[in-house]
Amino acid sequence: MALEPRASTDGGVRVYRRCLYCNNGDPDVQLLHNLNVYSPDLPWDDLFQESLKDFMGNKMKVVTASVDLPYLDYQRVSETPGTAIVLTDSTDARLIHTFAHKLNFTFDVHEDVNRTWGVETNGTFTGNIGLLQREQMEFSTVSIPTAKRLKAVDYLIAYSADSLSITSLKPSLLPKYLALIRPLEGKLWVMLLVTVVIWGVTLWLLQRAWQWVTGGRPVALNATILYAWGALLQNLPSQPSATFSGRMLVGWWLVFCLIVTTGFTSSLVAHLTVQGRSRPLETFQDLVNQPGWTWGTPQWVLSEAVVDYFIKHPNPAVNEVYHKMEVGCGCIPNYTHIMTSGNLRI
Repeated sequence: MALEPRASTDGGVRVYRRCLYCNNGDPDVQLLHNLNVYSPDLPWDDLFQESLKDFMGNKMKVVTASVDLPYLDYQRVSETPGTAIVLTDSTDARLIHTFAHKLNFTFDVHEDVNRTWGVETNGTFTGNIGLLQREQMEFSTVSIPTAKRLKAVDYLIAYSADSLSITSLKPSLLPKYLALIRPLEGKLWVMLLVTVVIWGVTLWLLQRAWQWVTGGRPVALNATILYAWGALLQNLPSQPSATFSGRMLVGWWLVFCLIVTTGFTSSLVAHLTVQGRSRPLETFQDLVNQPGWTWGTPQWVLSEAVVDYFIKHPNPAVNEVYHKMEVGCGCIPNYTHIMTSGNLRI
């Protein structure tokens, strides 16, 4: 707002506002009001409006880095880096043409010289973000917002972002020949085997102590272990322990066997009725826990902001996924299991 010098008895006021593109696309000022300062109906509402609804045909400089279907597609006029390109039908192309029509501006689109979005070094960016940071370009096409980029440029959210996802083979049927051991986990089978051995040794020691005190026929170690295993298989030997302490031990072992066999039998019936399937992958932790798996992604996905995500993520599983990632040529690699992202915005 500027006041034109006038005589003290006049009281006239001229009010101007900034106009960035009204002088054939160049900055200028516009006269808003030529009024008397003592007027009771001073239009204050018109004095502080800064909305840009008309760019007066100004030519905007737009920068892009790479084709990113379906969001952006274009054709190069020349293979020389940094030259102008022609937008073809895509989401960003439609948005830019709509903005240009509504806001009255024209535009030229150029490809970044290095065809990159840009990384930060000591506060300075390369690529697209660097051109915006140095005000060499007005705006850019699709780009991923990161914490460091948000300090240098502003973002306009025009559509929802893609997410990084895991793709693999569909869950397959588990083999039928493993149905007998599937009701119990591997750790539980090992614990059960160790328990059988410990219980058999304990019973054998009790029988040896009784035989040393009272005499009689000794009991072999393999017999006590087979006794414990036979109880689990519901095939008890005909003669239990002759000692009172041994009989107490056998009694509690039979209760334990009843619980284990009941749980195993009911679970086995369920597994035989409905055949199980392998578990699908839902998280990166599931991926790294799979023994013998390999995974990969196209080269164009694994760059710049995506690399920062994997390297700087606080979850060790995400870091491990990156360090074991196999990079393909851009087509679907010949891996048994593949981690890719579809149309991931970088």
